[in-house]
Amino acid sequence: MPQLRRRLLMALALLAVGVGTALAQAYPNRSIRIVVPFAAGAGVLDIMARLVGQHLGASLGQQVVIDNRPGAGGIVGAEVVAKAEPDGYTLLMGNTALVVSPYLYAKLPFEPLADFVPVTLVNSAPLLLVVHPSVPVQSVKELTWCTCPTKAAHPRWPISWRDNSPS
Repeated sequence: MPQLRRRLLMALALLAVGVGTALAQAYPNRSIRIVVPFAAGAGVLDIMARLVGQHLGASLGQQVVIDNRPGAGGIVGAEVVAKAEPDGYTLLMGNTALVVSPYLYAKLPFEPLADFVPVTLVNSAPLLLVVHPSVPVQSVKELTWCTCPTKAAHPRWPISWRDNSPS
């Protein structure tokens, strides 16, 4: 946790210095909006936006508003920021969905490489694959060939889902 806090404070300092230098005017002179392209409380992205917003607001002396715009795997929120005035008052708390979307959708309402400029890495969040403690596996390989009650019905399927509901 101390390392996360240190990274967050360093990112905020770099953001504050970079924005202040780039604008050569009193910045910010009004509230800043951080758009989160997912629902409020929907994981690390929302939590990090709220932490960054809290510290950024305190550092800059302005209110920072978190604006959750869920939909279409992050496309709705990203579009809001891409179409906003490019004045540094509307920021996107993005994730890998921004980079992956062009490969998943034929047409996007924005161009990720042209419409956005990265400011800083806010955090690095691991993704975990977990199972119930009663599942007798120690690796992904063991999990993919787990012997489950429905395995006999589908012998070519490496993973089968077990119904744990009471009979």
